[in-house]
This record gives sequence, C-alpha cells and structure tokens, in this order.
Amino acid sequence: MATIGLIGGMSWESTAVYYRLLNEGVRARSGGLHSADVLLHSVDFAPIAEMQAQGDWARAGAALAESARRLAHAGASCLVLCTNTMHKVADQITAATNLPFLHLADVTARAIRATPSRRPLLLATRFTMEQPFYRDRLKAFGVETLVPDAGERAEVHRIIYEELCRGRIEAASRERYRAVVARAVREQGADGVILGCTEIGLLVSQADFPVPVFDTTALHVAAALDYAAEVESVAA
Repeated sequence: MATIGLIGGMSWESTAVYYRLLNEGVRARSGGLHSADVLLHSVDFAPIAEMQAQGDWARAGAALAESARRLAHAGASCLVLCTNTMHKVADQITAATNLPFLHLADVTARAIRATPSRRPLLLATRFTMEQPFYRDRLKAFGVETLVPDAGERAEVHRIIYEELCRGRIEAASRERYRAVVARAVREQGADGVILGCTEIGLLVSQADFPVPVFDTTALHVAAALDYAAEVESVAA
C-alpha cells in the first residue's frame, strides 16, 4: 500500500481535516475497516508563522525540507504539503528528496480547468494572494486568478490567522467572506472562488456562494488518494 507523507501543522486545525478526509476517502473507496496509510510530521507553526511575517522564506523552506527528509526516511511514498502558503518554498522541499510532490496549485488548477470557470477569486493568506508564486502557477494552466482589494485582503488574512488557525469559527467572518465574494462576482466578473488557504473550508463552503467553489484541502486529499490508488494498482 502506498504511504502518503503529510507535512502538516500549518495550522494543525486544517491538518486534522486532511487526516479525517483521507480516512473517509479510503473508507468510501474500499469499505469495511480500511483506513489511510499515512505518515504525518506536524511542525510547530509558531516559528514558521514568525518566519513568514519576517519574510525569511529560506529558513522556513529549510525547516520544511527537513520535514520532507524525515518522512522519506520513515518510508513515505509521496509528499503532501498541507498548506497553500508554504508552497512558496516548494522547490526547497522537492529538492530535499526524490519523492513525488503533489503540488496543491497544480491540483487546484486541474480542477478548475475541468469546469467552465477561468477567472476565480482567490481567498487566502495575504502572502498567497499578493505574491506571484501561486497565481503564476495557476496562470500556467490558463487560469486568471482574481484577488480582493487591499482592505478585503487584510481582513481575509486576519480571519485566517486570528480565528481559523486558533479554532474560532465566527458567523460574522462567514458573512464577511460572503460579501467579499459577492463584490468580486458583481464588480470583477469572478466566475468561481478558490478556498486557497487550507483552513477556509472550516468557515465557508459551496452553500455560501453563487459560483463554483474549489476547496483546495478537499482537492488535495482526492489527488493524494488517486495517487496512492495508482501506485497500488501498478504494484499489483
């Protein structure tokens, strides 16, 4: 059985969702008492968040590269980085081992390309919304990513770090995200919404929006399960 290696803890709130969805997915696919073959290295998020704030991405990348090496040594068959923002340092992680790396932006882009949506709104941390590493990756697939205005970006970011990463789910914040998307649909022509931070699915879902929703956490899990199934099929 293929062993899925998870680099998690950023935050553990969404990593817990990864673990639950992986096991629910295996149960749905295989039935009975089957569950996911997973190795998880969960890092302490506080130092990583401080490196993000300081712009010290090289040191953050080195920390996650070490996490990748630990998972490879433990017997992981592939790597899944359970955070969108830290895909900024994906090159450092992929260089650390020979394991396949399931890039979250690629997974998301392929899901978008399977729909009519081509101009989705990206809701994420300010790093992911404002820096090019994620949007450029989507653009390579023909997806033109929109972002909220500066004030909205600040509020979307605040809700992630001050609430969702701390396990707080606030009705007022859900309404705020709904309003941000509604304005983008009305004024920018957004034809979808990317939940581009792995915690955002804790707050909102497809039911909250009139356009297609691309939940990156759920999409990433499905891609990991597909990869594991393919490896097992070849091995058989």
